Amino acid sequence: MLQALTAIERGMDAVLQRVVFIGIVALIALMTLQIVSRVLFTAVGWTEEASRFLLVWITFLGATLAYQRGRHIAVTFLLERMPDGLQRTCRAAVSLIAIAFLLVLVVVGYRYMEMQAFQRSASLRISMYYVYSVMPASAAIMSYYALVDLLEVILRPARDSDGPGSASPETPGP
Repeated sequence: MLQALTAIERGMDAVLQRVVFIGIVALIALMTLQIVSRVLFTAVGWTEEASRFLLVWITFLGATLAYQRGRHIAVTFLLERMPDGLQRTCRAAVSLIAIAFLLVLVVVGYRYMEMQAFQRSASLRISMYYVYSVMPASAAIMSYYALVDLLEVILRPARDSDGPGSASPETPGP
């Protein structure tokens, strides 16, 4: 089961990487078009708005990628000094807290998205529903990643160690 969940996670990660990459390329192209059009021609008005919306999407989806890779800010020096059993308990608690927060963000983000559905953007005239949909979508993806993390902590066998600083025969101690 855990292998299937991590395979899905890797697939989602591969898709998100491509989407964020395409978003960054599109953002660069839009900003270049905006600069060139302002300098050489009449400014293309919709590029600023499209760039802003792309930046919002890239930020949320990039944060999702960072979460999956464990790249968000974390203070781990205390956790790394704990015995394996206590580390696992703390990691499970952190995953549960993250899941709870992210599910709240899904609900709140969805409600906000629905509240703004009637509003249209000034230049592109697209529904703000689509702009704000990235919030609950990215929170749902991150909650899936947190669930996989939780299941890894629960289902993976504990390391054979006596606590911090213990060394196995294969690896020399500090």
